[in-house]
Amino acid sequence: MTSMVSFRQLQVFATVARLGSVSAAARELCLSQSATSQALSELERQLGVALFERHGRRLRLNDLGRQLLPRAEQLLDGVEAFVAAATEPEGELHGVLDVAASATVGTYLLPGLVGRFSEAHPGTDLRLRLRNTHEVISDVLRLEADLGLIEGECREPRLESESWCEDRLVVVCAPSHRLAGQARLNDAALAEAAWILREPGSGTREVFEQAMRDRGVLPRVRMELGQHEAIKQAVLAGLGLGCLSRLSVAGELARGELVPLDSGLDLRRTFSLVWHPERYRSPLWQAFKVFLVEVRPAGAEPARR
Repeated sequence: MTSMVSFRQLQVFATVARLGSVSAAARELCLSQSATSQALSELERQLGVALFERHGRRLRLNDLGRQLLPRAEQLLDGVEAFVAAATEPEGELHGVLDVAASATVGTYLLPGLVGRFSEAHPGTDLRLRLRNTHEVISDVLRLEADLGLIEGECREPRLESESWCEDRLVVVCAPSHRLAGQARLNDAALAEAAWILREPGSGTREVFEQAMRDRGVLPRVRMELGQHEAIKQAVLAGLGLGCLSRLSVAGELARGELVPLDSGLDLRRTFSLVWHPERYRSPLWQAFKVFLVEVRPAGAEPARR
């Protein structure tokens, strides 16, 4: 009897789906493990279907469970919005918004914007998680993030996206590097250089590799590092060339600690907003998205429409 499905059962279902185990869900929901397990079992019994594949103590959504999870999330968000509407002052934004952002966006653009938005709406809690672009897409697909901000365009057909603003990468080296001060780098120089790059899955890495492919050049990667600061330190030490957002090296360039190189590569890129079409878009979600679109981030160029 699907009419008897309870809020608690849906909450347990969604939490187990996200965390992968009954014990982890019980801890998050402040329930006993037996009560959590019973709620999940009763939900499957009432629906007459299995929602998970069991692998020892680990639970993984089956195909039907993956189809039903977005609907459960919508119902849970709807109940929370209903309760909030009854208890919060009229017109005041409230609630929690989980935002996943790729490294450049999350480090150099979002903190200031989140601060401004939170100051204007003190009843909100914006939780920012730094990931690479591939991981942001995965978080949004799994409904672990309400909104994602990525470097580049979203090519995942199951998600909706919108261009946000523009950025440019710049090739940099230490002032003592042999290529410092050289005119535009030719293909041979690009191929022979030792490169210090972001890890595969990063939007920065993807733009750089595509630009090199367009020139028919295969880079010689000396190091792969997951943080901008680590790359800058390696480049400063003279270990090779780096390719990073101009937002991340503005200070070093201004102080002369790093030197920009004319690579001749097309290193323009778009920052994009991404979201799951079946995820409930609360008033807070809508207000924050409008804020991001209308308030141009400091140092970023407007998106080409």
